[in-house]
Amino acid sequence: MPNSHLSLTQYMFLSPAKVHGTFTVCLSEATAVFGLEIPISQKPPPEGWDSKHVLIHSPLPLKFRSNLLAPGAKMKASGLGCTCGITLVLLSLLAVLHATTAQKNDISIYSFTVDSKVSSRFAHTVVTSRVVNRAETVQEATFQVELPKRAFITNFSMIIEGVTYPGNIKEKAAAQEQYSAAVARGESAGLVKATGRKTEQFQVSVNVAPAAKVTFELVYEELLKRQLGVYELLLKVQPQQLVKHLQMDIHIFEPQGISFLKTESTFMTSELANALTISQNKTKAHIQFKPQKTAGQLDKVLDGNFIVRYDVNRTLSGGSIQIENGYFVHYFAPEGLPTIPKNVIFVIDKSGSMSGRKIQQTREALIKILDDLKPNDQFNLISFSGDVTHWKPLLVPASPENVDQAKRYAANIEAHGGTNINDAMLTAVRLLQSANQKELLSDGSVSLIILLTDGDPTVGETSPARIQKNVQKAIDGQYSLFCLGFGFDVSYVFLEKLALDNGGLARRIYEDSDSALQLQDFYQEVANPLLTAVTFEYPDNAVDKVSQDNFRLLFKGSEIVVVGKLRDQSPDVLSAKVRGQLHMQNITFQTESSVAEQEKEFQSPKYIFHSFMERLWAYLTIQQLLEQMVSASGAEKQALETRALNLSLSYSFVTPLTSMVVTKPEGEQRSEVAEKPVETRNKHKNFYTSHHSFSRFPVGDTMHRKTAGPSRRIPSDPWRDGLRGPPNAPLYPLYHTPGEPDMMLAPSIPGEVLQERAKVTSSPAPIQAPPVILMLPGQSVNRLCVDIKHSQGPMKLLSDPDQGIEVTGQYETEKAQFSWIEVTLKNLQLQVRASPEHVVVTQNRRNSAYKWKETLFSMMPGLNMTMDKTGLLLLSSADKVTVGLLPWDGPGEGLRLLLRDTDRFSSHVNGTLGQFYQDVLWGPPTEADDSKRTLRVQGRDYSATRLVKLDYQEGSPGTEISCWSVEL
Repeated sequence: MPNSHLSLTQYMFLSPAKVHGTFTVCLSEATAVFGLEIPISQKPPPEGWDSKHVLIHSPLPLKFRSNLLAPGAKMKASGLGCTCGITLVLLSLLAVLHATTAQKNDISIYSFTVDSKVSSRFAHTVVTSRVVNRAETVQEATFQVELPKRAFITNFSMIIEGVTYPGNIKEKAAAQEQYSAAVARGESAGLVKATGRKTEQFQVSVNVAPAAKVTFELVYEELLKRQLGVYELLLKVQPQQLVKHLQMDIHIFEPQGISFLKTESTFMTSELANALTISQNKTKAHIQFKPQKTAGQLDKVLDGNFIVRYDVNRTLSGGSIQIENGYFVHYFAPEGLPTIPKNVIFVIDKSGSMSGRKIQQTREALIKILDDLKPNDQFNLISFSGDVTHWKPLLVPASPENVDQAKRYAANIEAHGGTNINDAMLTAVRLLQSANQKELLSDGSVSLIILLTDGDPTVGETSPARIQKNVQKAIDGQYSLFCLGFGFDVSYVFLEKLALDNGGLARRIYEDSDSALQLQDFYQEVANPLLTAVTFEYPDNAVDKVSQDNFRLLFKGSEIVVVGKLRDQSPDVLSAKVRGQLHMQNITFQTESSVAEQEKEFQSPKYIFHSFMERLWAYLTIQQLLEQMVSASGAEKQALETRALNLSLSYSFVTPLTSMVVTKPEGEQRSEVAEKPVETRNKHKNFYTSHHSFSRFPVGDTMHRKTAGPSRRIPSDPWRDGLRGPPNAPLYPLYHTPGEPDMMLAPSIPGEVLQERAKVTSSPAPIQAPPVILMLPGQSVNRLCVDIKHSQGPMKLLSDPDQGIEVTGQYETEKAQFSWIEVTLKNLQLQVRASPEHVVVTQNRRNSAYKWKETLFSMMPGLNMTMDKTGLLLLSSADKVTVGLLPWDGPGEGLRLLLRDTDRFSSHVNGTLGQFYQDVLWGPPTEADDSKRTLRVQGRDYSATRLVKLDYQEGSPGTEISCWSVEL
């Protein structure tokens, strides 16, 4: 059949290599496929075999390449030569299947549950997955969970056919032998790796017999940290296939009372809205997500975040002391304290590696941060590369004039040169020392140095250890240093020690579209100091084993936590004193708590897990010991490590000092090791790994486990060796993986590279979408298309004081699009700012960035915020006008504004667009042209023309509509 072309969907291979998936190959009676002669059998086909199908007998391994040249193209045998005679549709190699896509190898998850109990900020989360093997052969099941970085894994187990295989937590050194043995066998022994800004991934696999069931269960715990006035519980829902039973339950118990609570999800849609229920009283909340199959809510694979944010009631007091099972926790975050004036020096890296987007985002963030300085603050700017430059010779007050000058200076910072961190830091310290000596710093003020850098020192003093020593000696405990590492080319360990040695902390800034927001958020965390020199005092006869009880600073929106153990003969009432310094005076808070009453408070089994406060004490003590180890050395560091290790083992926490050995059934890789990732230089090196990878296949397949080494290029690459194709066709190299049966794989070549480019013909200009379409309630003419022809600076698009809504925007007439639109909901103190790049939601000084076309479902008192896959963002609330924002990518692309429920506008609505929701009077059509009319709005006449426009309101590609077009 040399000249026939058949699309075949069935086949039989007698080859060492089993194939699976779909791609196209070219064959003839004696064809060369990648230079290998393969005779095709001319034997009669088996009985019942359709004549359009081909039976291939091959005594050799087969090599395939997809989508070769069109039939009739000539090639030499040595260069992939063949005359394509038969087009065969085959199933591609099973190796391309991802191991975690369980359903593709007939592993079915029939139940997936997440249960999280938050008792007084301490979260205990259990993730359970139940799977069954519906295949007739042994298959591999993979359990994968993402958990918060601050969490400690406490338990993992697999139940296989009634037998439990637990995870055992050991000292890391003791587990290292098992880890090393696994690596020596070419197996990936690291079960936990860093996967994102806030998460780590735990993954384990096991072979499952036909019809057998396996239950995976992972338990982890964390203390929720208060940042910018909010506690955040992050849960990942990633079953990766349809699940018959999926349920998530979150129980929160806060004795102080829950002041507000809101949820946010990246997998929720409007169809799933009624699967989410929230019940709440003064001290308790239950959040449940339980989609129903009968409602069609289980027909979609869910994958994303579920976030709960909340805060508790608090007063101007000594805080809240809570007691359970012989342990106590003291939460301290008083309300109503005035902010202490600060003296802040920003030390900005402008070396060559900061060029491009980094320095642009740094300038953007710095300008916004300068705007947030308070009049009684003092500040200065230092920029450095190989040399160090300061903006002013001394610190200056944050007056409007000085801030404006500083913003102009920041806007002109350019990146070039090396990185002289040592001299930059010492210059900052000298500026503060000079101001102090000249008595320019106000009494009781707080002095801060904020360093931003993206690389290691390359100029001047380059030894990290000596720089740390120099800076610590210069600061001498007088000032607090905060270090921000931009990206992954900087040594985070170096910055962390530099900060912790000097009473501050370090933070990584991730390179992304929201890097400027990350910088602003960090500044907001330290922008408002409330107290200095904070100490906690308890009666010696009442408490024991108290965690850290003195702190340099307390910032607005944060919280200090102290934990300890009650002595056996402790008093019936536990009292405490908290001392600190305000701006111009000392202050002492006193508080007390009844032991019996507190013990009774925590007896609800539905919300409380056993001995949670003892585990909270162990968790926080370990975290503080690990932090103290960074700055310690010698015998002190060893003593801290020993304490942290003993606590980790006693309470079964996987910490940087311990490992969990996961056991498996006999006949498999017997054990794997889970270890806590730590921050390092490179995001791809945050976890133990080897130079080998372990690819998993269903047991019983002819494919086998492989040890992957470096890929080697096959010498004969037809695209590089003269194979004819389009003049601008991309190159598609071939790779061979050592250790495999002799197969070669290549990415599919797009069909368009094998076709001639279509000739471009002129066509009429496409119908454009107007910048704004207004739906006018109560009007016979219900669509008004608004074209903005004249715009200077930001525009107040609409404002309704009765609704508490204000919308502003910047319209660029040259580009004929909005560069940004901002919606302010005054009653909620919430702003939504949309740009072509992303959406930023700001509430209580906290920023959250969302990329367009990523689903979002957020519920909070007074507002529902949703975004679908088209990018339509809707802000809606009962009895309020619904405001929508859309990144329109059709003709006339750019940001678009939508308004719904406009009959809810009050009579006080105003603004460039808001005026059209006042009394609008339409004049009759003109005699000469009935497509033209006049409308009068608040005494001003506008000409309106009937035109055909694209309606963007339902997303791209839009629909043609006839509307009255008005130019502003």
